Amino acid sequence: MADNVMTRERADVGTYEDIAAAAMRTTGLSDFGGTGHEEGLRVLVEDLNSPEAGLTPRGNYFQRSEVKSALVGRLLTQAAFTSRPEHADVPIVRPIFVMGLPRTGTTALHRLLYAAPDAQGLEMWLTQFPQPRPPRETWDDDPIFAMMQQGFAAHHAENPEYMGIHYMDATSVEECWRLLRQTGKSNSYESLANLPRYSRWLQTQDWTDAYERHRANLQLIGLNDPEKRWVLKNPSHMTALDALMTVYPDALIVYTHRDPVVCIASSCSLSAETTEGHSDSYIGGVIGHTQLDLWSRSFHAFHDARPRYDQRQFVDVSFEDFRADQVGTVRSIYDAFGLDWTPEVETCVREADEELRAGGKAPSHRYALKDYGLTEDRVRAAFER
Repeated sequence: MADNVMTRERADVGTYEDIAAAAMRTTGLSDFGGTGHEEGLRVLVEDLNSPEAGLTPRGNYFQRSEVKSALVGRLLTQAAFTSRPEHADVPIVRPIFVMGLPRTGTTALHRLLYAAPDAQGLEMWLTQFPQPRPPRETWDDDPIFAMMQQGFAAHHAENPEYMGIHYMDATSVEECWRLLRQTGKSNSYESLANLPRYSRWLQTQDWTDAYERHRANLQLIGLNDPEKRWVLKNPSHMTALDALMTVYPDALIVYTHRDPVVCIASSCSLSAETTEGHSDSYIGGVIGHTQLDLWSRSFHAFHDARPRYDQRQFVDVSFEDFRADQVGTVRSIYDAFGLDWTPEVETCVREADEELRAGGKAPSHRYALKDYGLTEDRVRAAFER
């Protein structure tokens, strides 16, 4: 999310072929590993160029960069799969997936679980440029890492309010959607623009191929840390629980709960803040309608699918309980899954908890449903089961 992404402009998003050619020029690579990603990204690009999306020149540049980034990631991982075939033998055992509605504490909980010395996660720069994770002490000397850190620093200087909504930098452990979008399947796009055709297309899809590529990416990134347990997080995992459990049958699911009225208001605020100035139509009530539709569908999809699996693989966490005792909540997850809560794990989690609570990373975040054309009754009705 470099500074130039926030300021450059384009007359349009361009065609899929144009963006794919740009990704190939950027990487010097041409092997996408098949065409499984094309259908979704073509529908997406068509939608981004439509009147419904209503993109501004600034929005065109931003959205094109997001599509290009997905294609760059696919090219880079395909090359790495070829050059490091041993990645396919890396075991992934009982990975932890944190999921729940946006703004339910998943980010903080994910970062505390990741703090354990025997855990690994998807650091931001490796979701953008997948490769076997280098030793931490070498990152600052990596030109790609340094470029991303510089970009995040510029972004936070320009947008200090954003830090209170979702602080991140190149070292932050981040969400999985950047891997899933390599197959053209990610509801992250639906949180950044009004995309009715892409949304309808995505609802009809089997996500198993996206999770198979997700797993291959984890094997690649974790090639140097095969003994560490993966700790992953993404609200969109709710959308495709069946595909996730098909690919990761021993997955451990941490599901977070919070009043959906608060979740939707905050989610709308995050979408509005992220896309400010990007669209003449993706504002106000359109953000409210699309986000309520997206997350209520995801919520019901998760709860419809969950009973099909062994409930010992699921732990429920209430936002209120987590906020009251963050370290205790992490320990309860360890206990429920039979994981080893050692003194070293406790120390690392407590230190991470203190870090999350300290410093300037959490200014206030203000939002209201009415700003997005929604009422409490409408939101509650959408989540009624």
